[in-house]
Parts: sequence; C-alpha cells; structure tokens
Amino acid sequence: MPSPELVQLAAVALAALGVGGIVYVLVMPYFSDERKASKRVANVAQGQAGLRQRVGVPQPLQMRRKQVQDTIRDIEAKQRAKKRVSLRTKLMRAGLEIRPRTYYIFCVICGFIGGFIVLVLGMKPLIALLAAFACGFGLPRWLLARRIRSRQAKFLTEFANAIDIVVRGIKSGLPLNDCMQVIGAESPEPVRSEFAGLVEQQKVGVPLGKAFERMHDRMPLPEVNFFAIVVAIQAQTGGNLAEALSNLSGVLRDRYRLRAKVQSLSAEAKASAMIIGSLPPLVMLTLYMISPDYVSVLWTEKLGQVMLGVGATWMLIGTLIMRKMINFEF
Repeated sequence: MPSPELVQLAAVALAALGVGGIVYVLVMPYFSDERKASKRVANVAQGQAGLRQRVGVPQPLQMRRKQVQDTIRDIEAKQRAKKRVSLRTKLMRAGLEIRPRTYYIFCVICGFIGGFIVLVLGMKPLIALLAAFACGFGLPRWLLARRIRSRQAKFLTEFANAIDIVVRGIKSGLPLNDCMQVIGAESPEPVRSEFAGLVEQQKVGVPLGKAFERMHDRMPLPEVNFFAIVVAIQAQTGGNLAEALSNLSGVLRDRYRLRAKVQSLSAEAKASAMIIGSLPPLVMLTLYMISPDYVSVLWTEKLGQVMLGVGATWMLIGTLIMRKMINFEF
C-alpha cells in the first residue's frame, strides 16, 4: 500500500491538473482563433466605413444607412438591458398559464416526494435531504427549460410560413395588422398565440415597436429579432416591406436547414459523449449490485474517497470538454 505522503502528493497533482483543465475550458475561447478573426473582421469593417466617408457617399443614402444603424443599435440596447429573466417570464415562454406561486408549490411537492422515496429506500437523512433539494430545485427547472426549448423549436418550424402569409397579404393590398390577425387566427401553435397577443396589444394602443419588444421577451429568438428589425426599419425609412420580408423568409428557411444539418452531423458525437459519460456510473452501479463489499471501499476508506473525488473531477472536466466540442453556435 502506498505511503500517505505519496497519496497526498498524487491527490494534489490530480487536483492541480483538474483545476488547469477547467481553466483551459473556460479561458481558451477568449484566446482562440475565432475571437481573433472576429476582431479582424470588425477592424476591416471600420476601415471600410472610414473609406466610404473619405470617398463620399450620396447624402440620402448615407442618411438612410445612419437611420438603419440607429434603429438596430436601439433595439440591441433594449435587449441587452434586460439580462435577468423573471420566473413569470419563463412561465410565459413555456406557454404555462400558471402563477409563480403554483410553480413553487410544485417544487415543494417534488422535493418532498424525492426525499421521502430516498428515506424509504433506507438511505441516510443527509442523502435524503440532498435528494429532496435536487428534486425540488433542479427537476422543475430542468422540466421548465425543456418545455421552453420545445416551444421555441415549434415556433421556428412555422415562423417562416407565417412571414410568407404576411408577404402574400401585403402584395394583395392588406395592411400589416390584418396580415398578423390572419396569422393569429389560422396558424398553428405557438405562432398563433404569439401573433394573437401582438394583435391584441395593437388594438389597445400599444406601439408596434413595444409590442415586438414584448414578443421578443416571450420568444427570445434571433429570428423574432430579425422580424422586428425589418418592420421597424421599414416604418422609419420606408421601402418595399413585402420584398424585405420575402428575403427574411428565405434567410430563416436557410437557417432552419443549416440548424437541422448541424444537428444531424453532430448526432453521432452527442451519442458517443452520452455513452462515454454514462459508462463509469453504470459500471459502478452494476458492480455494487453484484458485489457491494468490493465497491463500498470507495466511500468507506480515506483513499477510496480521494479516488472517488478525483474521478468525479475528471469526469466533470471531460464532460465540459465534450460539451464544448459538440455544441455549435451559428
């Protein structure tokens, strides 16, 4: 059996490697080539803007570009100002017509049931308390986030079709409000409820920009932001709204196809990551069911506890690295 000094030295070395891995995962994106490339593109764009000013752009076109830039900047500033999302907003995003008090009652019930089940299984009260906290705090949040993602995915599936309805209505002579009213009456959920709320706000006198801002709060997607920017720019600067929305519809369909392609290409990597991440706990559980005395050394002996903690740390680092590798932002 190795000496205690050697065990402590190995534990310190593994802990140092674990901390280094976590720092690498969190800090590396700030020094990656993508960040340098984005800075280079921004510098080139600024240089081109200065070149246009030196060469001279026609005054009406320059004023129109300035209006468009100011509109986009105002919309982005309003969205950045709202970082913190309340529970009521999350429930609205999930499409749940319940109060936050009902959600908290559900959390308490889940925590009580989880702790009671662990106590019935014969575990210690401390473990039962941890299980109650996990079931009462983590499980409802996970279910709520999953429902929000599912609702947003359904919205993206039908959003381009809704914009096509607006384009055809405008080309046939209908105003924008009537087109949105048609979407709020005939489109599938959740597009129907979102546009119905937009129309109701317009009827009570809410400005269109404010109504789109509230819609983006309920459905925080870049596609909704694109739609709001196009309509806001057309309202301030004029132009062919049908053509602009038709181009936007094509862009949204291309984004949807790209997202589906990325998901299909990364499905194998995600499945491999799930299998690799679930193997250690499944193997340990199987060995515990076959031979409890053989595995219980990990949490009854001091050296086993150190090994279990180091293994869990490395598992966490590996999971974070695999998550970074298989999640694509576009």
